[in-house]
Amino acid sequence: MTDTAINLREEVRARYAAAAQAVTGGGEASCCGPAAAAIEVDERFGAGLYDAASANELPQEALLASLGCGNPIAVADLREGERVLDLGSGGGIDVLLSAKRVGLSGFAYGVDMTDEMLELARANAAQAGATNVEFRKGTIEDLPLDDASVDVVISNCVVNLSTDKSAVLAETFRVLTAGGRIGISDVVAEDDVSPAERAERGSYVGCIAGALSRAEYLEGLAAAGFADASVTFTHEVAPGLHGAIVRATKPGDGPRDSASAGLPSSCGCQS
Repeated sequence: MTDTAINLREEVRARYAAAAQAVTGGGEASCCGPAAAAIEVDERFGAGLYDAASANELPQEALLASLGCGNPIAVADLREGERVLDLGSGGGIDVLLSAKRVGLSGFAYGVDMTDEMLELARANAAQAGATNVEFRKGTIEDLPLDDASVDVVISNCVVNLSTDKSAVLAETFRVLTAGGRIGISDVVAEDDVSPAERAERGSYVGCIAGALSRAEYLEGLAAAGFADASVTFTHEVAPGLHGAIVRATKPGDGPRDSASAGLPSSCGCQS
């Protein structure tokens, strides 16, 4: 990793650690960082994007720690008995919702690099009485799971924070079973918004500067080996940038060599 990538990752980790500490200290989190008491929570991000029925199923701490830009559970079409992985699982909201959807015959994993978020997620799982969940420490560029070990991969406004998105997509492809699928919520730029313009409209840790464009996302998914890919905008979060749902499937004829994933390490999206 370059010094820039290392510094960005540490900045992201620190902001998520602070968000977890804000929740455990009786506060709440906002997009990619803790919300000060006098600042109104941005409804384009976080718990406000979940329906009331989903929110009522979870510990309050899981909702307060939500930093996402969508609700991947709503589009992942989870089924009884499936194994699900949440990339950048944070306080565990999407893992806990997934565990309920797949039932006791299924399983939900969360991977996060932040100790404070992992501690909060495990406490939330214990409070919810969830027994079919596991939170593992790791990065989304180097997932701590075996090949072909999950049926569905979800993520909520985390891929845009990676400085090596080709590695994220390749790792996602690797851990999926043949025929597996992704349902990712992320921030995505319109194709005519340049990387420099993305950086002008928001910070990297604020989930804006590191966003891929729709075309870049589709190209990256194809290079990693995915099929039937789509990127659907849902709501604007900054001029020319949108919360979006990303879907794709892993073909049933086995994985491609992950080295063939074609995005540059930073995708040209660093600030």
